[in-house]
Amino acid sequence: MKLAGKIAVVTGGAQGIGRATAERLLLEGANVVIGDVNQTRLEETALALGQPDRILALVTDVSKKEEVETLVTAAVRRFGRIDIMVNNAGIAPVQDFLSVTKADYDKVLGINLEGAFWGTQAAARQMIAQGHGGVIINMSSINSGLANPNVAIYAISKAGMNQVTGTAAVAFAPHGIRVVGVGPGTIDTEMVRGDFVSSATDRAILARTPLGRYGKAEEIASVVAFLASDDASYITGETIYPDGGRRVLNYVMPEKR
Repeated sequence: MKLAGKIAVVTGGAQGIGRATAERLLLEGANVVIGDVNQTRLEETALALGQPDRILALVTDVSKKEEVETLVTAAVRRFGRIDIMVNNAGIAPVQDFLSVTKADYDKVLGINLEGAFWGTQAAARQMIAQGHGGVIINMSSINSGLANPNVAIYAISKAGMNQVTGTAAVAFAPHGIRVVGVGPGTIDTEMVRGDFVSSATDRAILARTPLGRYGKAEEIASVVAFLASDDASYITGETIYPDGGRRVLNYVMPEKR
């Protein structure tokens, strides 16, 4: 119960890493507010987590600054304050670089990058007003530093998010607010199974992953829980990459015969 009594907000909390994170934070003793654009999945998740007195769900489009601010305000209204902000909401369309339109570009950056910026800003303002610090966690990706043209806009948005993390960490350190990032490798979630993976890409991903498997959403949630806790009290401005060893590999793993 490392987060007993803490108040956490998780965007994109209806499924995948967001849902796993909400569940883990609840397990660690936090009260949790989850926001997501998918109302049906959001309501199903809130019900499935089974802690009605400790969870609040609110439909939220993070690309809209006012809705992110409303989410933070709702957390304070319900639970009295905010201690942890997890900017997790994101999309990752797979498309050819030359097929990207202005609408495509604006949508991905609006959700992934602007959403993280507005979430960081709104949470920091509230934490500063409270006067006892806090932790802001931005969900990045290994693609923030790898060149995959099939997810170019996603990669660009996550690279920008790392700068949100770094610049905010410096800006808010005097207020006792830590800002950190988590950059997962390929995680077995609905998003990945829906667009990223085919039989060919599955083989290629595993060939570039020393641990030889996809990660689990629960494994990313455990990193978030660590970073949100006092065990990580001297970590700020950094992005941690739970990726099965993929970023350090400079060749593909040999095929098993």
